[in-house]
Amino acid sequence: MENWITSIMDEFGYAGIFLLIMLENLFPPIPSEVILTFGGFMTTSSTLTVTGVVIASTLGSVVGALLLYAVGRLLDVNRLERIVIRYGRILRLTPQDIRKADAWFSRYGAWTVLFCRLVPLVRSLISIPAGSTRMNLPAFLVLTTVGSLIWNLVLVRVGAAVGGNWEDIVAYMDVYSNIVYAGIVVLAGLAGFLFLKKRYLRSRT
Repeated sequence: MENWITSIMDEFGYAGIFLLIMLENLFPPIPSEVILTFGGFMTTSSTLTVTGVVIASTLGSVVGALLLYAVGRLLDVNRLERIVIRYGRILRLTPQDIRKADAWFSRYGAWTVLFCRLVPLVRSLISIPAGSTRMNLPAFLVLTTVGSLIWNLVLVRVGAAVGGNWEDIVAYMDVYSNIVYAGIVVLAGLAGFLFLKKRYLRSRT
């Protein structure tokens, strides 16, 4: 897949970056880390600029997020789960991925859209519960744009800084993903413990 991604970017430049990032939002297993870090590297060896790559990738992110927002407006979580169960192997998604994004949005509200744009995989799927709950569209656009801009700018800058070693960053991003997921699990466990403790103390009074 990496060769396919880099060949499209080599041939189509900014348009290729826009298209790939838009597809990455619709099909999360397409690795944005590869697209963005290679895009950063290309700014050191072609006519592409960091600003241009960031703008193209952010536009792609927003358009892709809007499409998933529209999907969320049309389909509820249960219907999406049935689709994933049937076509999950092709989409490389599981029902748990959908449920995770929905649970995070239910727990933390609109700001989850901003936070989850910095978390691999969930960064795309969070648009679905935002749409299904009829989140205010201008607010969704602002939070999605800001979160996407931060993610894209960091990875493009890193790709430009490391140059030909951009592939090393992809490996480090796997570590980052695991750390983020572990942190979320710990925080969720702590929140659950505090909630149960509070209920227990109330029952004793």
